[in-house]
Amino acid sequence: ASKLKISVTMRLSEDVIDYFKKMAKKSGLPYQSLINLYLRDCASKNREIDISWH
Repeated sequence: ASKLKISVTMRLSEDVIDYFKKMAKKSGLPYQSLINLYLRDCASKNREIDISWH
């Protein structure tokens, strides 16, 4: 069964949105779905974000 999705508001950089919109055109999926798929993949693999630039 599909998990319930929760609507959220996020501030993302324009280049990030452009990247996912280009991927969306190629794949035929909505860019929001691609962002969700990417974040789900990161979470399922317990990827840690490099924040050393911070």
